[in-house]
Amino acid sequence: MVRVAIYTRVSTEDQAKEGFSLGAQRERLEAYCTARDWEIVATYVDDGYSGRDTRRPAYQRIMEERDRWDTILVIKMDRIHRNSRNFMEMMDNLRSWGKDFASATESLDTSTAMGRFVMDIIQRIAQLESEQIGERVYMGMAQKAKHGPGILGFQPPLGYRIASGQLFIEPAEASVVRRIFDLALQGKTLEKIASVLNDRDRVLTKRKTRWTAVKVYRILHNPVYAGFLRWDGLLRKGDHEALVAVDAFNQVQELLRSRALPDVAREGPLALEA
Repeated sequence: MVRVAIYTRVSTEDQAKEGFSLGAQRERLEAYCTARDWEIVATYVDDGYSGRDTRRPAYQRIMEERDRWDTILVIKMDRIHRNSRNFMEMMDNLRSWGKDFASATESLDTSTAMGRFVMDIIQRIAQLESEQIGERVYMGMAQKAKHGPGILGFQPPLGYRIASGQLFIEPAEASVVRRIFDLALQGKTLEKIASVLNDRDRVLTKRKTRWTAVKVYRILHNPVYAGFLRWDGLLRKGDHEALVAVDAFNQVQELLRSRALPDVAREGPLALEA
């Protein structure tokens, strides 16, 4: 009897679509196995993960536990991958392990050359659809970056928190940001500022790590602290409260420009208009 590992996945967008729910997928896959007298030995679920992300926890686990099953069964190929390269890499691994893959709705047999060819074509179509969605999302974000309002979904920088799509000052962190700008205006080098933060002030970065010259530079170079938002080369005035004045920000940029910058700082300092 064939030992089957059922894999189901929904992304955040899929959860709103009829027929894509985890429960609906599992019911159809269980019926599929019953009709073929296959034994379900394990069920793996990734809830809220994109098919383009290979680091999904259940997907990683199903590969690690491959000794438990003979075949992976999904409702559609795009449930396991939305990128043809990732899919074909998975298929190469399955073949090397002596394992099979089955799609319930597409009824494809990976043990035949024609089945593998057709599966590759279908997967490339799925990737095309995914990339077209990405292009539409990019255009929407570009429009929002130009005209607003609100932010573009990034993680809040040091000194701010996000609520209702807006940036609000986080007082304890904001004091660290102002301290960095004050030290820069006093003529301290990036290395010296990092040393002061680590050894004298004993404060950490947003991610709870020690400061480096590059991390200090990124704070000093970020226009969000002067009340601006930047995305993919676009710069506009934001709706949030600034932590430093535009004049002070520009003065710091001049100081940065006059010194050798870290390797990461390829684009050069900014100059904002109040």
